[in-house]
Amino acid sequence: MDKAELLKLKKGSAKIRLEALKMLKWRRYGHLGGAMSIVELMSVLYNKQLKYDATNPQWAERDYVVLSKGHAGPGLYATLAVHGFFDKEMLFTLNEGGTRLPSHPDRTKTPGVDATTGSLGQGTSVAAGLGYTLRMEKSSQKVYLIVGDGELNEGQCWEAFQFIAHNKLNEVIVIIDYNKKQLDGKLEDIINPFDIQKKMEAFGFRTIRANGQDEESISDAIDEAKAVKDSAVCIVMDTVKAQGVPYYYDRSDSHSPKFGAEADAALDSVMAELEAFIDENGGM
Repeated sequence: MDKAELLKLKKGSAKIRLEALKMLKWRRYGHLGGAMSIVELMSVLYNKQLKYDATNPQWAERDYVVLSKGHAGPGLYATLAVHGFFDKEMLFTLNEGGTRLPSHPDRTKTPGVDATTGSLGQGTSVAAGLGYTLRMEKSSQKVYLIVGDGELNEGQCWEAFQFIAHNKLNEVIVIIDYNKKQLDGKLEDIINPFDIQKKMEAFGFRTIRANGQDEESISDAIDEAKAVKDSAVCIVMDTVKAQGVPYYYDRSDSHSPKFGAEADAALDSVMAELEAFIDENGGM
């Protein structure tokens, strides 16, 4: 990847993270941890890898994004606003009564949302059904399924993975956000996931490892996944809960914090750095 393209992706990540943090700080609470850990992925998808039309969200030839870890909605909403699916001012209606931006994504409310998610585990089945339909239609479209590592506690994930693997549905690119924490604590303390990559391989997936903090690594992994033709494929993406917001790295409330004065100061510092980076590289 050349320097110009990498800079575009990094600037894209900065824009998404900035808008998500503005939105969450305005609301005074929200799902920060899991939203931040998918920011670099969302930049790579919407700036490079995904087929979509922001002016026509229901474009029949689009690729699909299924954010099965629906609590990461703020990361998706910020991405959609940055890429012109709706006005950025709408971000400040997050979780309000009658909002088009509910806590978890709803495809009937938000332009650009392809699947209603948030009941963890169910997104895998939705993606499996979409992928199987694309297979029957002999379509070249892809389904990008984003699954949380804590979500893998749900048995429905593994049932759907079996279906995807049995049918060799490479139309579905499974991306596991391996940030190593869930709502109640560290994965290994709640239910030890053991080796996720080996588990996916045992289920019949070709697996690829990516550094989820590095846009080039993510993009290379997606390129490799797209080239797989003879099996199901999965990217295990190493990330950090609350990625890009160091104040929350070691805190137990990173999943869905409420913000006080100390947190405000930490968020303000991060947002100032993001704004400076964006300004130095051509602005918004």
